[in-house]
Amino acid sequence: MKTYEFTINGKEYTVEIGAVESTSAQVVVNGQNYTVNYPEKKVSQPVAVAPVAAPVAAAPVPAAPAKPAPAAVPAGGSTIASPLPGVILQVLVKDGEAVKRGQKLLVLEAMKMENDILAEADGTVTKVLVQQGDSVLEGADLVVMA
Repeated sequence: MKTYEFTINGKEYTVEIGAVESTSAQVVVNGQNYTVNYPEKKVSQPVAVAPVAAPVAAAPVPAAPAKPAPAAVPAGGSTIASPLPGVILQVLVKDGEAVKRGQKLLVLEAMKMENDILAEADGTVTKVLVQQGDSVLEGADLVVMA
């Protein structure tokens, strides 16, 4: 197995690439085994690690690159972070919108399940950092609130 070390959004990942076949590869991310599926191609070397930027669930997850971390949170603001790696299915709020605690802000698909991302407190959405279809990592900032 070939081993790689990554730091993504401040989190460290150890990725080991195992058996590589024509449509899948066996990987271990921080000690957790995963099967990565991809379109059939002639593979003469192990698959490049760049598309495997996040822990990949045993179920297929789109291979779109993860969003980079935003620069900084405005003073007095707070962020809502992704609880799991996944794909943004819906963005239900926009910049400047007032929201109430418990209001649904986004829908995140992770491991073939839809997860509602809710406002943690009353406030105003300062910035939506993701778009529908974006792949995000666990802990990635999704929304900035004031």
